[in-house]
Amino acid sequence: MSVLDDLFSTIEARKAADPDTSWTAKLFSKGPEKCAEKFGEEAVEAIIEAVKGDKAALTSEAADVLYHLLVMLAARDVALEDVLAELARRQGLSGVAEKAARQG
Repeated sequence: MSVLDDLFSTIEARKAADPDTSWTAKLFSKGPEKCAEKFGEEAVEAIIEAVKGDKAALTSEAADVLYHLLVMLAARDVALEDVLAELARRQGLSGVAEKAARQG
């Protein structure tokens, strides 16, 4: 199991946790839209650090982005396994050809 698998399992387990004692449960309690909004906020923060060139800050923000992406997926009942399978399916395909196939 990877770190992402472990984290996703923990996130899934927090769906039933008390929002007063778990940040993840608090996000879930606010609904999938709030989870998506929080993911967007974290993505913007990562972009800012990438533009600034601060590797340590970007590393930290990237971890936040991954965490909030997993929370957003879990909030909409999208399994990490399904996302990884989609990435595996695309592996070895030209990005240009893959994008054209999705638009077709």
